[in-house]
Order: sequence, then C-alpha cells, then structure tokens
Amino acid sequence: MQLLNQDLNQKIQEIEDQHSSGVYAKKPIALVRGKGTRVWDANGREYLDCSTGMGVALLGHSNEYVVRAITEQAQKLLTCPDGHFYNDARAGLIEKLMEVAPKSLNRIFLCNTGTEAVEAALKFARAFTGKPGIIATMRSFHGRTLGALSVTWNPKYREPFEPLLPKTSFVPYGNLEKLEAAITDETAAIILEPVQGESGVHVPPPGYLSAVRKLCSDKGILLILDEIQTGFGRTGKFFACEHSSIEPDIMCISKAMGGGVPIGAILTRDEIQLDKAQHGSTFGGNPLACAAARAAITYIQEKNLLSKARENGAYFLEKLKTFEGKGPVREARGLGLMLGLELKEKSAPYLMKLIDHGILALSAGPTVIRFLPPLEITRGEIDQVIQALQPVLNS
Repeated sequence: MQLLNQDLNQKIQEIEDQHSSGVYAKKPIALVRGKGTRVWDANGREYLDCSTGMGVALLGHSNEYVVRAITEQAQKLLTCPDGHFYNDARAGLIEKLMEVAPKSLNRIFLCNTGTEAVEAALKFARAFTGKPGIIATMRSFHGRTLGALSVTWNPKYREPFEPLLPKTSFVPYGNLEKLEAAITDETAAIILEPVQGESGVHVPPPGYLSAVRKLCSDKGILLILDEIQTGFGRTGKFFACEHSSIEPDIMCISKAMGGGVPIGAILTRDEIQLDKAQHGSTFGGNPLACAAARAAITYIQEKNLLSKARENGAYFLEKLKTFEGKGPVREARGLGLMLGLELKEKSAPYLMKLIDHGILALSAGPTVIRFLPPLEITRGEIDQVIQALQPVLNS
C-alpha cells in the first residue's frame, strides 16, 4: 500500500471503516508487524502487547517455531479435509495433543475457532446423553454463534437474537448449592470456564471445580470445561483444570492453540462420540493449522513456558495489587498470566491512556483492565506496564 504524505494509520482505518460491517469498536491504531512481546503500527510506533489478539499470541508474535512450521507446510499441502482423508500433519498434532491433554480425554474433533468448539461440545453432549438441558453460569462467555450464545450470560449479547437454545439455565459462578438445585432429569451437561475471562477474570473459589466434578459424576451429568482462554499454559498449567486436579468429560480449546493461526478443538472421553456425518467442518484439521499447533505445543514444552507463566504471573499480580484501594482501583486478581485490574469506573478511558503510553491491554466487562501478555514477557517488561499504569491511574 503506497500512500504519500498521509498518516498511514488513518488511511487504513478509513478503508476499513468505509467497507467493514461495523460490528467492532476498534482502537484507533493499525497494527502491521509484531515480534515477540512487541507490535508496531503503520507509522512505526512500538507497543508492548498485553492483549495478544485476545489471548491468541501466547507465544508472542511471529514465533520462530510456528513460522517455520507453516512455511514448510505451505510448500507441501494446504488443505486436506478431515472428513475425507487422513493426513500426516493432522496425525502429528493429534499425537502431540495426547501428550499434554488430560489422560481421560482421548478423542479429538478439530475445528477453527473457540465458538465452533463450544458448538461441537453442546452437540456431542446432547447427542450422547439424549437430553437437551445445559446449565451455564452467570458472567460466562462461550461465544457468539447461536449455540454458544445460548450459554453466554451477558443479556446484551443474547437478547437481540432470542429465542436461543431451549432448556438452558444460568446459576451463580462459584455457588455449588444453586448449581445442584438447577439440575433436572433433562440436564445433559454443565459448562464452565475454569477462570472466567471476558466478564472480568474471576478465579473460582477453592474447591469449587472439584466439587462440580464430583457433582457431575454423582448425577451422571457431563462436565464441559471451556479452556479456550485458559488453555496452553496461560494460567501456569497446560490446562487450568490441572490446578484443581480434575478432568472434564469434554474440553473446548482454541485461541493460543495455533500460535496465532486459527484452530480449535474439543477433546472428549472415548465413549462420547457422534454417528458418522452428524457433525463436520470444511477447514477443521487442515494441515497448515495442524502444523502450526503442533509447533506451538512443542515450543511451550521446550521453552518451559509453564513455569514462566507461574513465576512471572505471580510477580505481575503482586505488582498490580499495590494499586488496590488507590484512586480508581478496586481489586487485582488472576491466575498465571491471566490478570485483571478491577476499577470503580469504566475501564475504556484507561485503556486508551495506556495506548498513549505504549501498552496494549483489554477490557473484561465494563470496569476491568485485562492483561493477557505472551508467556515470555520479562519482569522488566512487567515493570514497564506498572510504570505506565501509575500516571494513567492517577490522571
């Protein structure tokens, strides 16, 4: 794109705004390059990225393992339908996933996104149990397609598209008594996020997930865990359910799975299957995405990123907690490198001020600043975020 004597950021924005659907409220910068923890806009300004494409760039931008894998695969074979043929890149990913997945989950359906993974999980659960009922939690976020939307709490997302899936109910997150009371003879599954992300980075109370697992086992109900944001080391374990030493019946994964390349999946117990042709995906399990995901998992293993997420996440949270009770700050919370700073007022103006200081972060609900940095963020870079927050929160 050759543009002379113009602000390139502005020109890119004008083109997108003129022809895009308008469903997104975008920040006024155009990102064109990234490497590691840093990204650059069209005018060459550098930012420390603690948003990582809504948690996608867990390994940082243009990760060397992922770039090499997709370059090599692109020269071999780009498409090979999972529904028609076997493929070496797909088999390689499946083998690698089995190394890190909860041991009871040994079946995989590959798709492209997190919301597709949730859609598949709901279909598998209803077909396997023969029951229609799904229990979700208040403050949950599972996606925006119609099935996933049915188990997403926020009314602003759901109400314009109702009626959605019937037999879906919501209970308070963390309240076992109300969860048990909501179970009926029609309940097929309970779906939970091990840490609630989009609604404000809510960590479950101690013992809650273990108790839910026991409840599901006792009642003969499937437990679906949405690890789309928490998976692949974000919380300091490969999957967040490992913090509670539990295994779900179905697990949804995506976001960081492909190191930046779109891919998603559900993992299920062996017996939870559909009949042939009851579900499918044209692009799911394509060789390019599979090669990227296999490389991403390998990088996490070889670079010991889980310990980095635990150690630097604890350091980051400790620094964020120094703001508690000061100015607009109510509370800092999180797990690993999935962190939130809750304010007493809307977070949007503070996110814009952080951009002015060269820091990219996310909202989580109306009042929370969410930090989802690459797992290789350094303590020096964490200090850079904290230094930027000081004048932003005091302004």
